[in-house]
Amino acid sequence: MKNKKKLLVIISFFFVVFFLNFSFAVEPDEILENKKQELRARNISKNIRCMVCQNQSIDESNAPLAKDMRILIREKIQDGKSDKEIYKFLSDRYGDFILLNPPIKLKTLALWLLPFVFFLIGIYIIFNQNKKFKKR
Repeated sequence: MKNKKKLLVIISFFFVVFFLNFSFAVEPDEILENKKQELRARNISKNIRCMVCQNQSIDESNAPLAKDMRILIREKIQDGKSDKEIYKFLSDRYGDFILLNPPIKLKTLALWLLPFVFFLIGIYIIFNQNKKFKKR
């Protein structure tokens, strides 16, 4: 009986975590009436990094700055700006870091290469430690 209760608690916990990760922070007052424009706004919001949370898109973030940015994107769409113009405006204003997938430039080369460098260093350390361990 105790095992069933533990299993039920664990399953419930994972369901809550699963559904919390897929909830979006867009509030009803932000949503545009035009479905095409709203879809564009959501797609753009999913590619813009929240400057407060930093590992979430503004589409997922509840931060006040993320809300302001979602509203700004919707205003730009209503003004007739293209997606490319909106991304350029945001990256000019906040830097390439605002993009969840920053372009490959000389400035952003470190963002793209450092994960691979750290991975290679980690592999080197693991193999080096294994050699030392086998010699004992």
